[in-house]
Amino acid sequence: METTPAGVILPGATIGILGSGQLGRMLALAARRMGYRVHVFSPGRDTPTGQVADAEVCAAYEDLEAVRAFAGGVDVVTYEFENVPASTAATCAEIKPLRPGIAALHVAQNRLREKQFFRDN
Repeated sequence: METTPAGVILPGATIGILGSGQLGRMLALAARRMGYRVHVFSPGRDTPTGQVADAEVCAAYEDLEAVRAFAGGVDVVTYEFENVPASTAATCAEIKPLRPGIAALHVAQNRLREKQFFRDN
């Protein structure tokens, strides 16, 4: 994966998306227009994101072996909704950069933590 000195991932890289709904679809379409490849991981088949992605992996989020294989095949991982299991995201983060990171997912998964975060920041 090529990056700029500032850490920007350059077109041609493969973005892995955890989740496969409409937000993921919009992300995938925008990424592909900019020259990125997109792989999606979710338990569903023929999903909105999968329909426009370069590759679709259908496996349970709890199948950490499948998650590891998915992360190994991309350059960076993101998630398209906040209900991705933390263990799935953490497994990806052990292998490839996860953006936003685990701390952001932890905050987003709980509305009280989210409100407190915004109060504090």
